[in-house]
Amino acid sequence: MNQAARLALLARPPPQFSIVEPCALLNVPRSTLYYKPTPVSDDDLALMRRMDERYTKWPCYGARKMAAELRGEGHLVNRTRVRRLMLLLGIEAIYQKPNTSRNHPGHKIYPYLLKNLLIDRVNQAWCADITYIPMAKGFVYLVAVMDWFSRRVLAWRLSLTMETDFCVEALQEAMSR
Repeated sequence: MNQAARLALLARPPPQFSIVEPCALLNVPRSTLYYKPTPVSDDDLALMRRMDERYTKWPCYGARKMAAELRGEGHLVNRTRVRRLMLLLGIEAIYQKPNTSRNHPGHKIYPYLLKNLLIDRVNQAWCADITYIPMAKGFVYLVAVMDWFSRRVLAWRLSLTMETDFCVEALQEAMSR
């Protein structure tokens, strides 16, 4: 039973009866019965209207940029207030989000072969990792080949696209060293 249904069962008892026991039985805090939601202030409503206009024109603006724009117009706001109002409006910045962690259902999942291996010397095992670096417009992908024991980066490459060429080049450079 959700909290709204439990609150409906707790109709306000007459003043001579206690509400402690019914609240305890229904697992509802007593303060919930006394809470009166505060209405949104006129200042917040005007600010939310202006934020909605800005968001319609520039949907890529997040809380930081939106706060800077509103301050430029003379509103006294900070980023946390703008973020709270954006959450209340149900808006968020539209930008390209990375999609590198989803596995393809057709790709084979390889077992972890180093599980029971004691790595105690240099060049016994290497690792490679690909990550992304967010830029103003899109991402730059970084691959690094490292020695597992010394944690030394043997080779690295940057690429604008997530092709295999820059990964192979980094691996070939590490092997040539």
